[in-house]
Amino acid sequence: MFDLDGEARERLILWIQHRMEEYGITLEDLESSIAESERQPKYRDAFGNTWNGEGEMPSWLLRYKHAGQDIEHFRC
Repeated sequence: MFDLDGEARERLILWIQHRMEEYGITLEDLESSIAESERQPKYRDAFGNTWNGEGEMPSWLLRYKHAGQDIEHFRC
């Protein structure tokens, strides 16, 4: 992440506001998009098993991890 403060941050905010106006994007659109992305699985294997990254790691992913596989391999 970038650490913006002061004038640079304000310029970025203005740029974002202008792009939102240009493309007709509302705050509600952003909220909806964020909520939808949070529901999407973060991990998936070839058998269709999924996990959103919340709570305990599921057994299917634990098996891969214990076998030495990096779970980032399964990140969507």
